[in-house]
Amino acid sequence: MASFMIYDLIFLVAFAIFVSVFLYTRKHNLKRDGLLFLYRTSWGIKLINYLGNKYRKTLKVLSYVSIATGYLLMVGIFYVIYTIVKVYLFNPSLVRAIKIPPILPLVPYLPQMFKLDFLPPFYFTYWIVILAVIAITHEMAHGIFAVYNKIKVKTTGFGFFPFFLPVFLAAFVELDEKKMAKKSEFKQMAILSAGTFANVLTAILFFGVLWIFFTTAFVPSGVMFDSYATSAIAISGISSVNGINVNLPRVDNSSVSYEDVIKLTNSDGLNRIGVGSKSYLITKEALEKQNGTMGVIGVYDSAPAIKANLSSVILEINGIKVDSIDKLAEELSKYSPGTKVMIKTKTKEGSDLREIILEEHPEKPGTSWLGIGFFGQKKVGVVGSLVQKMSSFREQGVYYEPKFDGISIFVYNLLWWVILISLSVALMNMLPVGIFDGGRFFYLTVLSITKNEKIAKKAFAFSTYFFLFILLLLMLFWAISFIR
Repeated sequence: MASFMIYDLIFLVAFAIFVSVFLYTRKHNLKRDGLLFLYRTSWGIKLINYLGNKYRKTLKVLSYVSIATGYLLMVGIFYVIYTIVKVYLFNPSLVRAIKIPPILPLVPYLPQMFKLDFLPPFYFTYWIVILAVIAITHEMAHGIFAVYNKIKVKTTGFGFFPFFLPVFLAAFVELDEKKMAKKSEFKQMAILSAGTFANVLTAILFFGVLWIFFTTAFVPSGVMFDSYATSAIAISGISSVNGINVNLPRVDNSSVSYEDVIKLTNSDGLNRIGVGSKSYLITKEALEKQNGTMGVIGVYDSAPAIKANLSSVILEINGIKVDSIDKLAEELSKYSPGTKVMIKTKTKEGSDLREIILEEHPEKPGTSWLGIGFFGQKKVGVVGSLVQKMSSFREQGVYYEPKFDGISIFVYNLLWWVILISLSVALMNMLPVGIFDGGRFFYLTVLSITKNEKIAKKAFAFSTYFFLFILLLLMLFWAISFIR
Protein backbone atom coordinates (compact mmCIF):
# COMPACT_ATOMS: atom_id res chain seq x y z
CA MET A 1 0.00 0.00 0.00
CA ALA A 2 3.00 2.30 -0.28
CA SER A 3 1.75 3.67 -3.62
CA PHE A 4 -1.66 4.43 -2.10
CA MET A 5 0.07 6.41 0.66
CA ILE A 6 1.38 8.83 -1.99
CA TYR A 7 -2.12 9.32 -3.45
CA ASP A 8 -3.50 9.72 0.05
CA LEU A 9 -1.00 12.47 0.92
CA ILE A 10 -1.81 14.25 -2.35
CA PHE A 11 -5.51 14.04 -1.47
CA LEU A 12 -4.80 15.46 2.01
CA VAL A 13 -2.99 18.49 0.56
CA ALA A 14 -5.67 19.01 -2.10
CA PHE A 15 -8.43 18.75 0.50
CA ALA A 16 -6.72 21.24 2.79
CA ILE A 17 -6.36 23.71 -0.09
CA PHE A 18 -10.01 23.24 -1.10
CA VAL A 19 -11.26 23.80 2.45
CA SER A 20 -9.02 26.87 2.86
CA VAL A 21 -10.43 28.45 -0.30
CA PHE A 22 -13.97 27.44 0.66
CA LEU A 23 -13.72 29.00 4.10
CA TYR A 24 -12.05 32.15 2.79
CA THR A 25 -14.76 32.77 0.22
CA ARG A 26 -17.47 32.16 2.83
CA LYS A 27 -15.80 33.73 5.86
CA HIS A 28 -18.97 35.67 6.67
CA ASN A 29 -20.49 32.33 7.78
CA LEU A 30 -17.61 31.58 10.14
CA LYS A 31 -17.65 32.25 13.85
CA ARG A 32 -14.92 31.54 16.38
CA ASP A 33 -15.94 29.21 19.22
CA GLY A 34 -12.97 28.32 21.44
CA LEU A 35 -10.30 26.60 19.36
CA LEU A 36 -12.67 25.93 16.48
CA PHE A 37 -14.15 27.93 13.65
CA LEU A 38 -17.80 27.03 13.16
CA TYR A 39 -19.33 27.18 9.71
CA ARG A 40 -23.09 27.58 10.10
CA THR A 41 -25.55 26.53 7.40
CA SER A 42 -29.12 25.33 7.02
CA TRP A 43 -28.10 22.06 5.35
CA GLY A 44 -30.20 19.11 6.42
CA ILE A 45 -32.67 21.06 8.58
CA LYS A 46 -35.63 20.24 6.29
CA LEU A 47 -34.76 16.53 6.50
CA ILE A 48 -34.35 16.71 10.28
CA ASN A 49 -37.71 18.45 10.67
CA TYR A 50 -39.38 15.93 8.37
CA LEU A 51 -38.06 12.89 10.22
CA GLY A 52 -38.66 14.38 13.66
CA ASN A 53 -42.33 15.08 12.89
CA LYS A 54 -43.11 12.16 10.57
CA TYR A 55 -42.07 9.27 12.85
CA ARG A 56 -43.26 10.48 16.24
CA LYS A 57 -44.57 7.11 17.42
CA THR A 58 -41.29 5.41 16.52
CA LEU A 59 -39.23 8.15 18.16
CA LYS A 60 -41.30 7.86 21.33
CA VAL A 61 -40.25 4.22 21.69
CA LEU A 62 -36.69 4.95 20.61
CA SER A 63 -36.39 7.62 23.33
CA TYR A 64 -36.43 4.86 25.94
CA VAL A 65 -34.00 2.75 23.88
CA SER A 66 -31.70 5.72 23.41
CA ILE A 67 -31.53 6.50 27.13
CA ALA A 68 -30.98 2.84 28.01
CA THR A 69 -28.17 2.71 25.43
CA GLY A 70 -26.68 5.84 26.98
CA TYR A 71 -26.52 4.19 30.40
CA LEU A 72 -25.02 1.00 28.93
CA LEU A 73 -22.36 3.05 27.14
CA MET A 74 -21.59 4.97 30.33
CA VAL A 75 -21.09 1.70 32.20
CA GLY A 76 -19.00 0.54 29.26
CA ILE A 77 -16.64 3.52 29.36
CA PHE A 78 -16.32 3.08 33.15
CA TYR A 79 -15.22 -0.50 32.54
CA VAL A 80 -12.79 0.55 29.79
CA ILE A 81 -11.12 3.13 32.04
CA TYR A 82 -11.00 0.64 34.94
CA THR A 83 -9.33 -1.92 32.66
CA ILE A 84 -6.78 0.61 31.41
CA VAL A 85 -5.95 1.78 34.94
CA LYS A 86 -5.51 -1.83 36.08
CA VAL A 87 -3.09 -2.51 33.20
CA TYR A 88 -1.08 0.64 33.97
CA LEU A 89 -0.86 -0.22 37.66
CA PHE A 90 -0.16 -3.93 37.51
CA ASN A 91 1.31 -4.56 34.07
CA PRO A 92 3.58 -1.64 33.08
CA SER A 93 5.68 -3.93 30.86
CA LEU A 94 2.62 -4.41 28.61
CA VAL A 95 2.24 -0.62 28.37
CA ARG A 96 5.84 -0.27 27.23
CA ALA A 97 5.43 -3.12 24.74
CA ILE A 98 2.19 -1.86 23.15
CA LYS A 99 3.07 1.87 23.23
CA ILE A 100 -0.58 2.88 22.69
CA PRO A 101 -1.56 6.11 24.48
CA PRO A 102 -4.58 5.73 26.82
CA ILE A 103 -6.30 8.56 24.94
CA LEU A 104 -6.02 7.40 21.35
CA PRO A 105 -6.12 10.44 19.08
CA LEU A 106 -8.24 10.09 15.97
CA VAL A 107 -5.60 11.09 13.44
CA PRO A 108 -4.56 9.61 10.10
CA TYR A 109 -1.62 7.20 10.01
CA LEU A 110 -1.95 6.39 13.74
CA PRO A 111 -1.26 2.62 13.39
CA GLN A 112 1.71 3.36 11.14
CA MET A 113 3.17 5.88 13.61
CA PHE A 114 2.90 3.57 16.63
CA LYS A 115 3.58 0.37 14.63
CA LEU A 116 0.29 -1.19 15.72
CA ASP A 117 0.44 -4.27 13.52
CA PHE A 118 -2.83 -5.66 14.86
CA LEU A 119 -4.64 -2.70 13.30
CA PRO A 120 -5.07 -2.09 9.56
CA PRO A 121 -3.54 1.09 8.06
CA PHE A 122 -5.48 4.28 8.69
CA TYR A 123 -5.27 6.78 5.83
CA PHE A 124 -6.51 10.34 5.54
CA THR A 125 -9.07 9.15 2.99
CA TYR A 126 -10.53 6.81 5.61
CA TRP A 127 -10.41 9.54 8.22
CA ILE A 128 -12.35 12.13 6.26
CA VAL A 129 -15.02 9.67 5.08
CA ILE A 130 -15.49 8.17 8.54
CA LEU A 131 -15.69 11.54 10.26
CA ALA A 132 -18.37 12.61 7.82
CA VAL A 133 -20.42 9.43 8.37
CA ILE A 134 -20.09 9.39 12.17
CA ALA A 135 -20.39 13.11 12.83
CA ILE A 136 -23.33 13.69 10.50
CA THR A 137 -25.37 10.72 11.79
CA HIS A 138 -24.53 11.66 15.39
CA GLU A 139 -25.64 15.27 15.05
CA MET A 140 -28.66 14.48 12.88
CA ALA A 141 -29.88 12.13 15.61
CA HIS A 142 -29.63 14.97 18.15
CA GLY A 143 -31.63 17.18 15.81
CA ILE A 144 -34.33 14.60 15.01
CA PHE A 145 -35.00 13.88 18.69
CA ALA A 146 -34.98 17.61 19.42
CA VAL A 147 -37.62 18.27 16.76
CA TYR A 148 -39.68 15.38 18.11
CA ASN A 149 -39.62 17.14 21.49
CA LYS A 150 -40.70 20.49 19.94
CA ILE A 151 -37.24 22.08 20.08
CA LYS A 152 -36.15 24.13 17.09
CA VAL A 153 -32.95 23.31 15.20
CA LYS A 154 -31.52 26.77 14.52
CA THR A 155 -28.52 25.87 12.32
CA THR A 156 -26.32 23.00 11.25
CA GLY A 157 -22.70 23.12 10.26
CA PHE A 158 -19.11 21.98 10.53
CA GLY A 159 -16.19 22.71 12.83
CA PHE A 160 -12.65 23.42 11.62
CA PHE A 161 -9.35 23.64 13.46
CA PRO A 162 -7.46 26.59 11.92
CA PHE A 163 -3.99 26.33 13.42
CA PHE A 164 -2.63 23.30 11.55
CA LEU A 165 -4.61 22.09 8.58
CA PRO A 166 -8.08 23.48 7.90
CA VAL A 167 -9.68 20.08 7.66
CA PHE A 168 -13.13 19.00 8.71
CA LEU A 169 -13.22 17.90 12.34
CA ALA A 170 -16.82 17.73 13.44
CA ALA A 171 -20.43 18.41 12.60
CA PHE A 172 -22.94 20.13 14.83
CA VAL A 173 -26.60 21.07 15.16
CA GLU A 174 -27.44 24.23 17.04
CA LEU A 175 -30.56 23.80 19.15
CA ASP A 176 -32.70 26.30 20.98
CA GLU A 177 -31.00 25.77 24.34
CA LYS A 178 -33.52 27.86 26.27
CA LYS A 179 -36.41 25.66 25.14
CA MET A 180 -34.37 22.52 25.77
CA ALA A 181 -33.58 23.59 29.36
CA LYS A 182 -37.32 23.85 30.02
CA LYS A 183 -38.01 20.27 28.94
CA SER A 184 -38.15 17.38 31.41
CA GLU A 185 -35.02 15.49 32.40
CA PHE A 186 -36.23 12.49 30.42
CA LYS A 187 -36.66 14.45 27.18
CA GLN A 188 -33.29 16.18 27.55
CA MET A 189 -31.58 12.86 28.23
CA ALA A 190 -33.22 11.30 25.16
CA ILE A 191 -31.85 14.15 23.01
CA LEU A 192 -28.38 13.96 24.57
CA SER A 193 -28.07 10.17 24.18
CA ALA A 194 -29.48 10.17 20.64
CA GLY A 195 -26.07 10.88 19.10
CA THR A 196 -24.33 7.94 20.74
CA PHE A 197 -27.35 5.77 20.01
CA ALA A 198 -26.94 6.67 16.33
CA ASN A 199 -23.23 5.76 16.56
CA VAL A 200 -24.13 2.33 17.90
CA LEU A 201 -26.71 1.81 15.13
CA THR A 202 -24.08 2.90 12.59
CA ALA A 203 -21.63 0.34 13.97
CA ILE A 204 -24.25 -2.44 13.82
CA LEU A 205 -25.28 -1.51 10.28
CA PHE A 206 -21.71 -1.37 9.00
CA PHE A 207 -20.83 -4.63 10.75
CA GLY A 208 -23.55 -6.30 8.68
CA VAL A 209 -22.25 -4.60 5.55
CA LEU A 210 -18.69 -5.67 6.41
CA TRP A 211 -19.78 -9.27 6.91
CA ILE A 212 -21.62 -9.39 3.57
CA PHE A 213 -18.80 -7.61 1.75
CA PHE A 214 -16.16 -9.93 3.20
CA THR A 215 -18.01 -13.08 2.12
CA THR A 216 -18.35 -11.76 -1.43
CA ALA A 217 -15.00 -9.99 -1.91
CA PHE A 218 -12.65 -12.50 -0.25
CA VAL A 219 -12.10 -16.21 -0.73
CA PRO A 220 -10.29 -18.75 1.54
CA SER A 221 -6.95 -19.44 -0.15
CA GLY A 222 -4.56 -20.83 2.43
CA VAL A 223 -3.68 -21.51 6.05
CA MET A 224 -2.12 -18.76 8.13
CA PHE A 225 -0.16 -19.84 11.20
CA ASP A 226 1.14 -17.36 13.76
CA SER A 227 3.89 -19.33 15.50
CA TYR A 228 6.24 -22.23 15.23
CA ALA A 229 5.76 -25.11 17.68
CA THR A 230 7.10 -24.18 21.11
CA SER A 231 8.03 -25.87 24.37
CA ALA A 232 8.99 -24.78 27.87
CA ILE A 233 12.23 -26.24 29.22
CA ALA A 234 13.96 -26.07 32.60
CA ILE A 235 17.22 -24.12 32.47
CA SER A 236 18.84 -26.57 34.84
CA GLY A 237 18.15 -29.37 32.36
CA ILE A 238 20.04 -27.72 29.47
CA SER A 239 23.04 -29.83 28.49
CA SER A 240 24.45 -27.88 25.54
CA VAL A 241 24.21 -24.61 23.65
CA ASN A 242 25.29 -24.63 20.00
CA GLY A 243 27.16 -27.87 20.59
CA ILE A 244 29.04 -26.63 23.66
CA ASN A 245 28.53 -28.75 26.78
CA VAL A 246 27.29 -26.57 29.63
CA ASN A 247 26.30 -29.25 32.10
CA LEU A 248 29.81 -30.06 33.25
CA PRO A 249 30.61 -30.67 36.94
CA ARG A 250 31.32 -27.37 38.70
CA VAL A 251 33.43 -26.53 41.70
CA ASP A 252 30.53 -24.92 43.51
CA ASN A 253 28.13 -27.70 42.41
CA SER A 254 25.90 -25.12 40.76
CA SER A 255 23.77 -25.89 37.72
CA VAL A 256 23.69 -24.05 34.42
CA SER A 257 22.19 -20.56 34.71
CA TYR A 258 20.18 -18.29 32.44
CA GLU A 259 23.22 -16.04 32.06
CA ASP A 260 25.36 -19.02 31.01
CA VAL A 261 22.93 -19.80 28.20
CA ILE A 262 22.82 -16.18 26.96
CA LYS A 263 26.65 -15.96 26.84
CA LEU A 264 26.83 -18.93 24.47
CA THR A 265 24.12 -17.79 22.05
CA ASN A 266 24.81 -15.97 18.79
CA SER A 267 23.06 -12.78 17.77
CA ASP A 268 22.47 -13.98 14.21
CA GLY A 269 20.14 -16.82 13.31
CA LEU A 270 18.87 -19.70 15.42
CA ASN A 271 20.70 -21.17 18.39
CA ARG A 272 20.47 -24.89 19.17
CA ILE A 273 19.65 -25.75 22.80
CA GLY A 274 20.27 -29.34 23.86
CA VAL A 275 18.27 -31.02 26.63
CA GLY A 276 19.39 -34.62 26.94
CA SER A 277 18.73 -36.32 23.59
CA LYS A 278 16.37 -33.57 22.41
CA SER A 279 17.26 -30.27 20.80
CA TYR A 280 15.43 -26.97 20.56
CA LEU A 281 15.92 -23.67 18.74
CA ILE A 282 15.78 -20.03 19.78
CA THR A 283 17.05 -16.61 18.71
CA LYS A 284 19.15 -14.57 21.10
CA GLU A 285 16.62 -11.74 20.91
CA ALA A 286 13.76 -14.05 21.96
CA LEU A 287 15.90 -15.45 24.78
CA GLU A 288 16.82 -12.01 26.12
CA LYS A 289 13.15 -11.02 26.31
CA GLN A 290 12.73 -13.71 28.97
CA ASN A 291 14.19 -13.18 32.41
CA GLY A 292 14.52 -16.82 33.39
CA THR A 293 13.59 -16.03 37.00
CA MET A 294 11.23 -19.02 37.18
CA GLY A 295 13.95 -21.37 36.03
CA VAL A 296 12.11 -22.00 32.77
CA ILE A 297 12.49 -20.59 29.24
CA GLY A 298 10.31 -20.87 26.15
CA VAL A 299 11.98 -22.32 23.05
CA TYR A 300 11.04 -23.46 19.57
CA ASP A 301 10.83 -27.17 18.84
CA SER A 302 13.37 -28.33 16.25
CA ALA A 303 10.64 -28.83 13.67
CA PRO A 304 10.65 -28.77 9.84
CA ALA A 305 8.79 -25.44 9.60
CA ILE A 306 11.24 -23.35 11.59
CA LYS A 307 14.31 -25.08 10.14
CA ALA A 308 13.03 -24.23 6.66
CA ASN A 309 12.07 -20.69 7.77
CA LEU A 310 8.58 -21.30 6.45
CA SER A 311 6.52 -18.14 5.92
CA SER A 312 3.23 -17.74 7.76
CA VAL A 313 0.82 -18.55 4.89
CA ILE A 314 0.68 -22.06 3.40
CA LEU A 315 -1.13 -22.28 0.05
CA GLU A 316 -0.47 -25.81 -1.23
CA ILE A 317 1.06 -29.16 -0.30
CA ASN A 318 2.27 -31.16 -3.30
CA GLY A 319 0.01 -29.12 -5.56
CA ILE A 320 -3.11 -29.65 -3.40
CA LYS A 321 -4.75 -26.42 -2.23
CA VAL A 322 -5.19 -26.11 1.56
CA ASP A 323 -7.70 -23.45 2.61
CA SER A 324 -8.44 -24.48 6.21
CA ILE A 325 -6.69 -25.98 9.21
CA ASP A 326 -8.69 -29.19 8.78
CA LYS A 327 -7.63 -29.42 5.13
CA LEU A 328 -3.99 -28.90 6.11
CA ALA A 329 -4.21 -31.65 8.74
CA GLU A 330 -5.91 -33.94 6.21
CA GLU A 331 -3.12 -33.47 3.65
CA LEU A 332 -0.32 -33.94 6.19
CA SER A 333 -1.93 -37.17 7.43
CA LYS A 334 -1.40 -38.70 3.97
CA TYR A 335 2.36 -38.71 4.46
CA SER A 336 4.54 -40.61 6.91
CA PRO A 337 7.46 -39.08 8.84
CA GLY A 338 10.56 -38.69 6.67
CA THR A 339 8.56 -37.99 3.50
CA LYS A 340 9.61 -35.10 1.27
CA VAL A 341 6.80 -32.71 0.35
CA MET A 342 6.66 -29.56 -1.77
CA ILE A 343 5.04 -26.71 0.16
CA LYS A 344 3.92 -23.53 -1.54
CA THR A 345 3.76 -20.43 0.64
CA LYS A 346 2.78 -16.82 0.11
CA THR A 347 5.51 -14.19 0.35
CA LYS A 348 5.69 -10.42 -0.11
CA GLU A 349 7.11 -11.01 -3.58
CA GLY A 350 4.38 -13.49 -4.55
CA SER A 351 4.87 -17.17 -3.69
CA ASP A 352 7.64 -19.58 -2.75
CA LEU A 353 7.94 -23.31 -3.38
CA ARG A 354 10.30 -25.38 -1.28
CA GLU A 355 11.01 -28.98 -0.38
CA ILE A 356 10.51 -29.96 3.24
CA ILE A 357 11.11 -33.28 4.99
CA LEU A 358 8.31 -34.07 7.43
CA GLU A 359 9.27 -35.32 10.88
CA GLU A 360 7.57 -37.47 13.48
CA HIS A 361 5.23 -35.74 15.88
CA PRO A 362 6.88 -35.69 19.36
CA GLU A 363 3.63 -36.67 21.08
CA LYS A 364 2.02 -38.80 18.34
CA PRO A 365 4.38 -41.57 17.17
CA GLY A 366 4.00 -42.49 13.52
CA THR A 367 2.30 -39.17 12.67
CA SER A 368 3.97 -36.65 10.37
CA TRP A 369 4.64 -33.21 11.79
CA LEU A 370 5.31 -29.77 10.31
CA GLY A 371 5.65 -27.87 13.59
CA ILE A 372 3.41 -24.80 13.28
CA GLY A 373 1.06 -23.24 15.82
CA PHE A 374 -2.27 -21.42 15.81
CA PHE A 375 -2.61 -19.22 18.86
CA GLY A 376 -5.23 -16.96 17.39
CA GLN A 377 -5.39 -13.20 17.22
CA LYS A 378 -3.60 -11.67 20.17
CA LYS A 379 -5.64 -9.52 22.52
CA VAL A 380 -3.85 -6.26 23.13
CA GLY A 381 -5.77 -4.40 25.83
CA VAL A 382 -9.31 -3.13 25.31
CA VAL A 383 -8.69 -2.22 21.66
CA GLY A 384 -7.31 -5.67 20.93
CA SER A 385 -10.35 -7.37 22.45
CA LEU A 386 -12.62 -5.20 20.35
CA VAL A 387 -10.57 -5.96 17.25
CA GLN A 388 -10.96 -9.67 17.90
CA LYS A 389 -14.74 -9.43 18.23
CA MET A 390 -15.00 -7.37 15.05
CA SER A 391 -13.22 -10.12 13.11
CA SER A 392 -15.32 -12.96 14.58
CA PHE A 393 -16.78 -13.91 11.18
CA ARG A 394 -13.32 -14.79 9.85
CA GLU A 395 -12.32 -18.41 10.39
CA GLN A 396 -9.28 -18.64 12.62
CA GLY A 397 -6.09 -19.65 10.89
CA VAL A 398 -7.45 -19.10 7.37
CA TYR A 399 -5.79 -16.78 4.87
CA TYR A 400 -8.28 -14.95 2.64
CA GLU A 401 -7.32 -13.74 -0.82
CA PRO A 402 -9.08 -10.60 -2.12
CA LYS A 403 -11.06 -11.15 -5.32
CA PHE A 404 -10.54 -7.58 -6.48
CA ASP A 405 -6.98 -7.03 -5.24
CA GLY A 406 -6.47 -3.59 -3.69
CA ILE A 407 -10.12 -2.52 -3.98
CA SER A 408 -11.30 -5.36 -1.72
CA ILE A 409 -8.71 -4.50 0.92
CA PHE A 410 -9.40 -0.77 0.70
CA VAL A 411 -13.17 -1.15 1.18
CA TYR A 412 -12.80 -3.81 3.89
CA ASN A 413 -10.45 -1.62 5.94
CA LEU A 414 -12.70 1.40 5.47
CA LEU A 415 -15.77 -0.49 6.74
CA TRP A 416 -13.72 -1.95 9.57
CA TRP A 417 -12.58 1.48 10.73
CA VAL A 418 -16.11 2.88 10.54
CA ILE A 419 -17.23 0.24 13.04
CA LEU A 420 -14.31 0.67 15.43
CA ILE A 421 -14.45 4.45 15.48
CA SER A 422 -18.26 4.52 15.76
CA LEU A 423 -18.11 2.39 18.89
CA SER A 424 -15.15 4.36 20.26
CA VAL A 425 -16.92 7.70 19.75
CA ALA A 426 -20.12 6.33 21.31
CA LEU A 427 -18.25 5.15 24.40
CA MET A 428 -16.08 8.23 24.83
CA ASN A 429 -18.99 10.60 24.32
CA MET A 430 -20.84 9.08 27.28
CA LEU A 431 -17.99 9.75 29.67
CA PRO A 432 -19.49 11.96 32.43
CA VAL A 433 -17.25 14.92 31.66
CA GLY A 434 -18.47 18.44 30.88
CA ILE A 435 -17.24 18.58 27.28
CA PHE A 436 -19.15 15.42 26.30
CA ASP A 437 -22.86 14.60 26.06
CA GLY A 438 -22.28 12.18 28.92
CA GLY A 439 -21.50 15.09 31.26
CA ARG A 440 -24.90 16.71 30.97
CA PHE A 441 -26.54 13.28 30.79
CA PHE A 442 -24.95 12.43 34.16
CA TYR A 443 -26.02 15.79 35.61
CA LEU A 444 -29.64 15.21 34.57
CA THR A 445 -29.53 11.69 36.01
CA VAL A 446 -28.46 12.98 39.43
CA LEU A 447 -30.99 15.79 39.21
CA SER A 448 -33.85 13.42 38.41
CA ILE A 449 -32.91 11.23 41.39
CA THR A 450 -32.16 13.90 44.02
CA LYS A 451 -34.46 16.68 42.75
CA ASN A 452 -31.73 18.99 44.04
CA GLU A 453 -29.92 21.19 41.49
CA LYS A 454 -27.10 22.02 43.92
CA ILE A 455 -26.26 18.36 44.49
CA ALA A 456 -26.49 17.63 40.75
CA LYS A 457 -24.06 20.47 39.93
CA LYS A 458 -21.59 19.26 42.57
CA ALA A 459 -21.80 15.69 41.26
CA PHE A 460 -21.30 16.97 37.71
CA ALA A 461 -18.23 19.02 38.73
CA PHE A 462 -16.72 16.14 40.71
CA SER A 463 -17.25 13.68 37.88
CA THR A 464 -15.69 16.04 35.33
CA TYR A 465 -12.57 16.79 37.39
CA PHE A 466 -12.18 13.20 38.55
CA PHE A 467 -12.15 11.64 35.11
CA LEU A 468 -10.02 14.41 33.62
CA PHE A 469 -7.53 13.83 36.44
CA ILE A 470 -7.51 10.07 35.75
CA LEU A 471 -6.97 10.64 32.02
CA LEU A 472 -4.15 13.12 32.65
CA LEU A 473 -2.44 10.69 35.04
CA LEU A 474 -2.72 7.89 32.50
CA MET A 475 -1.21 10.10 29.80
CA LEU A 476 1.62 11.04 32.17
CA PHE A 477 2.35 7.40 33.04
CA TRP A 478 2.22 6.49 29.36
CA ALA A 479 4.65 9.26 28.44
CA ILE A 480 7.09 8.12 31.14
CA SER A 481 6.86 4.46 30.08
CA PHE A 482 7.22 5.45 26.42
CA ILE A 483 10.39 7.49 27.13
CA ARG A 484 11.88 4.63 29.13
